[in-house]
Order: sequence, then structure tokens, then C-alpha cells
Amino acid sequence: MKSLDSNSPLFALGFRVFFLLGSFSAIALLILWQQMTQGIITSHYFTGIYWHAHEMLLGYTVAVIAGFLLTAVSNWTGKITLQGDALVGLSLLWIYGRILPFYAELLPNSVIGLVDFSFLPALSFVIAKDLIHAKNYKNLIFVGLLVLLMLGNAMIHSQMLGLCENGAAIGIQLVLATIVIMILLIAGRVFPFFTEKGLKGISVPRNSQLDALAVTSAAILFSLQLGHVSGVILALVAFTTAALNIWRLASWFVFRIWFVPLLWVLYLGYSWLILGFIFTAFAALEWILPSLALHAFTVGGIGILTIGMMVRVSLGHTGRVMKAPNVIAIAFGLVNIAALFRVIFPMALFSWTNVLMYCSTLAWLAAFALFIFVYAPILTTARIDQKEN
Repeated sequence: MKSLDSNSPLFALGFRVFFLLGSFSAIALLILWQQMTQGIITSHYFTGIYWHAHEMLLGYTVAVIAGFLLTAVSNWTGKITLQGDALVGLSLLWIYGRILPFYAELLPNSVIGLVDFSFLPALSFVIAKDLIHAKNYKNLIFVGLLVLLMLGNAMIHSQMLGLCENGAAIGIQLVLATIVIMILLIAGRVFPFFTEKGLKGISVPRNSQLDALAVTSAAILFSLQLGHVSGVILALVAFTTAALNIWRLASWFVFRIWFVPLLWVLYLGYSWLILGFIFTAFAALEWILPSLALHAFTVGGIGILTIGMMVRVSLGHTGRVMKAPNVIAIAFGLVNIAALFRVIFPMALFSWTNVLMYCSTLAWLAAFALFIFVYAPILTTARIDQKEN
């Protein structure tokens, strides 16, 4: 524990360590997945495809969510949510959750499942405690969403532990739905604000009714999927959800965002979520494979929005100018290219799917390697404006 130096800037605020862990895992988890598909390594706890889905959602994405929420709650309450030894402990819990599935032949499966499952309850407790103490009750909705992530994770582990037969698929679906809903909620708070801050003289309208419709329609859509509703009914709800979110995004849009990488990356990420809703409708009508809708949400929406938010939060909370360097703009472009190769191109070049997936992987790895190259020094050193956090 001493070697981690809990007094270092890395453990001064949640975004630092969890964004760094998340970006490293974005690379490591994908390389490991490639090794798994070739049969070079195996996880004896998770079956292959469930490991990939679990780790990209409850490993990588949850790390970014943890970093964002720990930092956001500090802003909302005016008190540092977690730092020092306590943050080291939470970080190690996340790390052990990634490592232990590869030691299934040495450890009981129940221990492996419990360690991974414990991270979200621990994170929820820390966040809920500070929000309640500060009487910031409106933001407890994020604790509720973390509870849904816990439930999804529990369902995945229940199948891995032999307690049920179909828990993993439903659990992954619930986790993905919860993450998308969380993103939609956060987008309503930050997109107008970020747009106004990034473009001088711009006033972005807020429409609380449209926000509610856009988020509620997505929640209904995912609820129908979890209830195994498909066909025309699901397609109609998916098209409606897409239309409402197009309207919402268009109400914030200003053409000048295309000159600001910190803005266009967020708008493009949201656009991939909308494409995910449209592709959900297409899949319900059996026009395309459901995996294309899934990866529009994940590689496209989640991948692009998480790297965009990591860059913005890292700049703002280390006292730096809110401007992404050119190399990071390239990283933003590479994640979009990864999504194109994984989602769009296979529809036209189906026989080339394996090659296109390999190209997608390379683009993803390059994007996060650039992020680490630029932001690892920023995340591990003190603020440049001499402020404490």
C-alpha cells in the first residue's frame, strides 16, 4: 500500500485514478479479448462473450462513471468525496475485480464474484453518504442508477455461479440500458452548459419537457427489450425514441461546435446513441443483426462520449485551458473510425467483417494510447494553477 503513495496527486480526486485505470483497461481488455478469441488465454470464471461484455461495461465504463461521479459529487456538495487511502482501497477493489476471473482454478468462484460485485455497492455508499449529508437529494437518482448496475451485475454473476441459466444475457442488457439512461440524463445537464462555455455569445435553450420525453422513451424502449417484446411494437418505440433524441440534440446544436473538438466529440457520441436507437428498430424488424445496434451504443455512443468526457473533466479539474490538443482531436476521430469499422462498414462489406473488426480494434487501441500518452502525466501531477484539487 505504501508503494502506491496515497498522498500523490493521483489519489487527490476520483477522476484521476479512475480515468487512468479506465483508459488502460480500454486497451488491455480489448487485447485480452483478441487473445481469447484465438484461444490463447481463457477465463475459467466467465464464458468468453460474457467476459467481453461484462468487462467493457462493468470494467471500463464503470471506471469512467466512478471517476465522473466521485468528482461531480465533490462539486455538488463542496466536499471531496473520496481521496487518499480510501480512494486507493476503492481503486484496488476495481483492479481485483478485473484480475481474479483469471484465477478461477485457484480461488472459489464465489470469492471472484463477490470481489467484483462489491465495487458498485462501495461506490454507491460513498456517493449516497455525501449527497444525503449535504441534503442534495435530487442527485440521488445516480445512486438509484448504480443500484440498477448492481442488479445487472448480480444477474451476470448468478449465471456464472450456476444459480440460474439465463441471468447473464438479461443482466448485460440491464447494465447497457442503465448506462445509456445515465448518459442521457447527464447530457441534459452538461451539453447546453458546455456549448455555452465553449462558444462565446451563444445561448442554448433548455426544454425540460423534451428532456423528460427523450429519457423516458429510452427507458420504455429498454423495458420492452427486457420484457422480450420485439417486432413492430419495439420498432415503433425505438423510432420514436430516436426522433425525440434527434429533436433534443438539434435543439442544442450550433454549427460552430465543429471548430471545437471538446464539443463535436460529445455531439458525435450522442449521435451514435441515436443511431443505436434506429438500429434497434431495424433489428426488431429483422433488417439487420442486433449486434450492430449493440455496438452502435457501445463502441460508438459509450466509447466516444467517455473519452470526450475524460478529456474535458481532466482539463477542467487540473486547472488547464479548456482546449483539446490536436493529438487528442485525432484520438476522438479514431474512436469514431473504430465505430464506423465495427458498425457501419460490415453492413456493406459483410464478407469482410473479420478484417473490419480488426481495423476497428486497431483504431480503438490507437485512440486510447494517445489519451494515455497525453493525459497520464496530467492525471498524475498536481494542478498547474496551484489550487488544492
